[in-house]
Amino acid sequence: MTQHDNPPQGSTTQATGRTAPGPVAVAIGRRPEPVHDVAVYAFDGMAPFELGVAVEVFGLARPELSGLLAAPWYGLKVCADRPGTALDAVGGFAMVARHGLDELAAADTVIVPGVPNAFGGEVSPGLVAALRTAHERGARIVSICSGAFALAAAGLLDGRKATTHWRYAELLQQRYPSVEVDPDVLYVDNGDVLTSAGSAAGIDLCLHLVRRDHGAKVANTVARRFVVPPHRDGGQAQFIEAAILPVDEEDDGIARSMQYAMDHLASPLTVSALAGAARMSDRSYLRHFTARNGTSPMRWVVTQRIAASLPLLESPEGTVEEIAAAVGFESAATFRHHFGRVMRTSPTAYRRGFGRGAA
Repeated sequence: MTQHDNPPQGSTTQATGRTAPGPVAVAIGRRPEPVHDVAVYAFDGMAPFELGVAVEVFGLARPELSGLLAAPWYGLKVCADRPGTALDAVGGFAMVARHGLDELAAADTVIVPGVPNAFGGEVSPGLVAALRTAHERGARIVSICSGAFALAAAGLLDGRKATTHWRYAELLQQRYPSVEVDPDVLYVDNGDVLTSAGSAAGIDLCLHLVRRDHGAKVANTVARRFVVPPHRDGGQAQFIEAAILPVDEEDDGIARSMQYAMDHLASPLTVSALAGAARMSDRSYLRHFTARNGTSPMRWVVTQRIAASLPLLESPEGTVEEIAAAVGFESAATFRHHFGRVMRTSPTAYRRGFGRGAA
């Protein structure tokens, strides 16, 4: 793709050539023409966390990716129904989006991080029209949390599986019966339309998009800067009506055991071995680990092994059997079983889609 000299992100000139009114909410620095434009929707009364997730993943300059990217990083635009108008956010502050819905409709990926009132509010007709236009153009449409209501209102979820925050799932199913709502998963990838559960699940989905676009190594690097795991196992069912128990000072041992596991992924790992690294009894370790991480120690170990296998699968070297052994699985069959459960595909299919030279 030929690169051109563009005005820096954060300048006051819009695509129309007019001067944008008001201050700019997000300044993301100067970069060359992006290979993939991301537009995120902002609205009056928004929760800033979900918007911030999209900005953090797609809007920051990323010097740590130097040498890892085969294409320039994303370009980000924050868009609103009325660009230049102050939008109140939860928490007592306001922001101004420079771009309008025409630019949202023209983006390669569109992210709707929520709607003003899922329980009673009408979805913006302008947003619905922009989503339909973007989808008809072939754009990738993404929702976080209650943003699924906007995608459903645009008809983009008809006959498809989708998710949203667990507290909205029943309402989404009632209001849009043609949508197959799955309240238990962190996100659903339908290829061109993707939905995520509430709040932090937006991080999981955005990292998944990076993994799709740039591969596991880049996604893992972004996750490391985010200080989150590159892939979380399990779904949001673990958070429904469940309190996370407090842990005591012994919990320092949990971190020690997790580091021990990461240092010995290729070796046999048991609960007793991890509990020993934490200097706890097996029973106490299981209780504290699950309270802290929302999953069992061995399920967490499996997830880390799957994550470690992704960059190996993206490389042409090594068979599936060799990769399974390298990340600590007893056999290729066990690897395939767990990989399918976590990634919803097979190691071979993942290599075909994400390996070097894949289309």
